[in-house]
Amino acid sequence: MTGRPYILAECTWPAVRDAKYEVAVLPWGATEAHNRHLPYATDVIESEAVAAESARLAWNDGARVLVLPPIPFGVNTGQLDVAYCVNMNPSTQALVLSDIVRSLEPHGVRKLVVLNGHGGNDFRPMIRELQPATPMFLCAVNWYASVDAAAFFDEPGDHAGELETSTMMALVPELLRPLEEAGPGRARRFHVQGLREGWVWAPRRWTQVTDDTGVGDPAQSTADKGRRYLEAVCRNIADFLVDLAKADPDAMYT
Repeated sequence: MTGRPYILAECTWPAVRDAKYEVAVLPWGATEAHNRHLPYATDVIESEAVAAESARLAWNDGARVLVLPPIPFGVNTGQLDVAYCVNMNPSTQALVLSDIVRSLEPHGVRKLVVLNGHGGNDFRPMIRELQPATPMFLCAVNWYASVDAAAFFDEPGDHAGELETSTMMALVPELLRPLEEAGPGRARRFHVQGLREGWVWAPRRWTQVTDDTGVGDPAQSTADKGRRYLEAVCRNIADFLVDLAKADPDAMYT
């Protein structure tokens, strides 16, 4: 049985050596606590699954997409006091991303999509700095923001809530603890007005924000909600990958 031709980790060297890939996709997650019922690899599992299914759909529509192995560590500077949350600083991420771009450049792929699954990651400043130094077209997608979550969930939540729990129920139900064990995901808010209203930003100290590491109530989560949401997400991202594959990176504007 041969691997999927759009998943680099499953391909052999002869299969990819002369392949003409148009778009590379780099899933990027995090390793962190997700309430009491979801595994630490939640962001990695979700990002890799969305990348693979989106690439499959795009491949079937004629786009030559290649999914790279996922990066499992994200920015968790606000969670350093949570057991075994692994932090990768933004400056380290920038170096990792630069090395990956340099590795891809000689082999013909002209576009790279960073498929992000962790709210603490922000690739925009990294891409702004890296783009002038590479002929590749670089962009980033937060997969969880690619469709309106309100159309699928009663209370999507911010972290390990209904959205993420439903998604994981659809993907890897065997890795979840029973929903009855989950905390309510209640979050404390800043008491300084500008921070409360959201027009001033500061990183959150996670253990001061939440008692169970979740932000958002997972109580109404179902696998069916997760499946319907993932179908919409992957279809939308696949359509983008098809459009991007056809685009000339030197003529991206009309």
